[in-house]
Amino acid sequence: MEDINVKSVRYPKATDEKLEKISLQLGRPKKLVVIQMVNYFYGTKKDPIDFNDELLKKELVNGVSRIISFFKKQEKDFLLPMFTDSNGLTIIAKEHTEYFKIIWQHLQKEEKKSDGISNRMVQLEKEIARTHQYHIEKSKLKSSFREILNYYINQRESLGWPVSAAKKEELQSHVRKSLENI
Repeated sequence: MEDINVKSVRYPKATDEKLEKISLQLGRPKKLVVIQMVNYFYGTKKDPIDFNDELLKKELVNGVSRIISFFKKQEKDFLLPMFTDSNGLTIIAKEHTEYFKIIWQHLQKEEKKSDGISNRMVQLEKEIARTHQYHIEKSKLKSSFREILNYYINQRESLGWPVSAAKKEELQSHVRKSLENI
């Protein structure tokens, strides 16, 4: 079988010490570490001289760009409609506030009107009570007057004034009607 280890690389002693430390840290032989480094740089296309690692920077920038685009998408899909809706709700709330102010003013006017009506109703009840009292007094007065009239008629009859019975009856009827019309 043919030996695949036909190439050799020469490097300074300081580099060998560094390679020794790296291989001890990784727990691998120096030859394997060198092969893995070559494969790493070959696969990633990184330049070992570039300590700033431009590809890593590009990946970070791409990651940040993806995060920013995600936030922009969320903002567009969720936040902007929510702010638009909340703005509409604010406008509606202001309109309702104006309507409530108008309704409040109307209720205050209606309260004043109803207070006036209730005051007039109290006065009307007093006047009805007074009218009822007057009606009762008028009935009592009629009753008293009727008694006086009947007493007068009885006494006149007993005195015997010479007047015909028809005239007496007509006078009594006329006086009684007049009394009822009071």
